[in-house]
Amino acid sequence: MGHLQQRLEKAKGNMMGDKIALARQLGMEVIDEINLDIPKILAKKIPYLFVKKNHLMPIKESDENITVAIADPLNLDALDDLRLMLDKEVRAVCAPQEKIVAAINECYNHQEGAASAFLANLSSDELPNDPQEREVESYDLLETNGDAPIIRLLNLILSEAIGQRASDIHFEPFENDLKIRYRIDGVLQSRHAPAPEYQSQLLTRIKVLAKLDIAEHRLPQDGRIKLNMGGREIDFRVSTLPVAHGERIVLRILDKSNVILGLDQLGMLPATLDTFRRLVSLSEGIVLVTGPTGSGKTTTLYSGLWEILNEETNIMTIEDPVEYKLKGIGQIAVHPKIGLTFATGLRHILRQDPDVVMIGEIRDGETAETAIQASLTGHLVLSTLHTNDASSATPRLVDMGVEPYLLSSTVAGVIAQRLVRRVCPNCREGYTPTDVELEELSIPRENLNAGLIYRGKGCEQCFGSGYKGRHGIYELMEIDSEMQTLIAKSPDTSRIRELALKKGFVTLRKHGAHLVRAGITTVAEVMRVTRKY
Repeated sequence: MGHLQQRLEKAKGNMMGDKIALARQLGMEVIDEINLDIPKILAKKIPYLFVKKNHLMPIKESDENITVAIADPLNLDALDDLRLMLDKEVRAVCAPQEKIVAAINECYNHQEGAASAFLANLSSDELPNDPQEREVESYDLLETNGDAPIIRLLNLILSEAIGQRASDIHFEPFENDLKIRYRIDGVLQSRHAPAPEYQSQLLTRIKVLAKLDIAEHRLPQDGRIKLNMGGREIDFRVSTLPVAHGERIVLRILDKSNVILGLDQLGMLPATLDTFRRLVSLSEGIVLVTGPTGSGKTTTLYSGLWEILNEETNIMTIEDPVEYKLKGIGQIAVHPKIGLTFATGLRHILRQDPDVVMIGEIRDGETAETAIQASLTGHLVLSTLHTNDASSATPRLVDMGVEPYLLSSTVAGVIAQRLVRRVCPNCREGYTPTDVELEELSIPRENLNAGLIYRGKGCEQCFGSGYKGRHGIYELMEIDSEMQTLIAKSPDTSRIRELALKKGFVTLRKHGAHLVRAGITTVAEVMRVTRKY
């Protein structure tokens, strides 16, 4: 982290610390965590804009008073206004501002089913002629009062998807309806089906927000939407595609508040983590991260960069697109229409005196060759590659036209990864597995804790799926001297994998079996995302 950023963070922390210290001097109670114990109907008496502006939140009600968490102990006018709104005595406690913002989001975020209820009551007579009524600058999803019905409907859908931790929203037109699905923890789930008369207005509204051409229905388009939700900055990557019954639109949700960078947060096994940490600290060579789309490869690379970021290191990236902006790192977005591809961008990056280069993806032989040359001239290169496992990475590069002897001397390590869904902690239950389940993952029954593994029954918190959140599984193949010799002679996937297994290589499925024994995920989840070898 740069010195300037450290100073800014320190100054920010000091400002918050001063308010906490002031509250203690005034004899006000200070709390570190906020547990909401108040009916939402009471909170709804207080306008959202009021709590957002004043950074306060009612958190508990008793017969005598209402306890209110506030960030600024000197904001007495807001407390007086609150007494008038609620017609009850207010007891103020001081809390960190970020905790209050989180509580505001939790309380004022639209409840599950709000979009469905709104759809049920929406009449076609209410549809506006033009879905562009509201300007998109400084747009907060929770501020819906006074908006046209179709705008309110889209706001409800977007905020509901964010609240349910969706990574993507699919708007899929069919002959008689528009199906809306959310991808939650990697699995699509149906949510809404608006009538056809709402279809064009809803999709047009999305195109307006993304600044796309609303008159173009024959060609695919790409755009971005930047909105706020209760103080959180949310980006949406928008893709439109003409299909038989209209335009299909997919929104990828990029919630910066959900991005947790750091190798310790990835969930690797200790030995894998130590090896990967050593690989990203090398002064030269290539480190590859492989896996399918949506398996968390970019997060792994970002975490690796975050680990080595300092004032003495020049780190540059070229990505398609730049999903999350990292302070202290030069990030470039590819733009093929003007000739800025991975290969051309990488050549220009090498003239910027970098120490570490991250390539969003090696897609072709030209990019691969340039990456090889970069590593040979004293740079550490991090990149992703689309292969099924770690042992397939070097044969894939050979297929692109890279000479095996160059790979053997430059590739330092390959890590493959997948994401499995976590068992929901709220409805988690233990059960005795069948012999077939244990055989799938080669788990001896005597290795189980109390003879049980775990699954989720399904509850409101996990929307009946039995899963909540995701956990990474990894396999890491370090290229040592023996492996280098094999790659130079015969870069064959099966022979590379056979040698790796002799050296104690932990496969994706083995890591998944470890998580099953620990009660973190299920046999079905590990089987869903891994191949059997």
